[in-house]
Amino acid sequence: QVQLVESGGGLVQPGGSLRLSCAASGRIFSINTMTWYRQAPGKERDLVARIIVRDSGDRTDYADSVKGRFTISRDNAKNTMYLQMNSLKPEDTAVYYCNVKNAVMNYWGQGTQVTVSS
Repeated sequence: QVQLVESGGGLVQPGGSLRLSCAASGRIFSINTMTWYRQAPGKERDLVARIIVRDSGDRTDYADSVKGRFTISRDNAKNTMYLQMNSLKPEDTAVYYCNVKNAVMNYWGQGTQVTVSS
């Protein structure tokens, strides 16, 4: 069973940057989507950024609240996806989860805490 492990969370001041990583313990075949979600206390888990994998080329989607500040990417050779987060705001504080789906499986990481505070 492939596992996803997030890293890179922490405490950062407003305006700062963090890069989250999500490493798979093995190769996942025929990926459909690779997604970062976040969940703030007392709120639902929301989509932050997503890669839709296509033979014709990947497509990326972002929540309106992070467009222009966050960038999702992947490194196939390392079985790893990333979320580069710039110009962080206090409202970005949440637990961030990575998710990878194919036709058969739906993989989740354990989550990493991001806290934006002065």
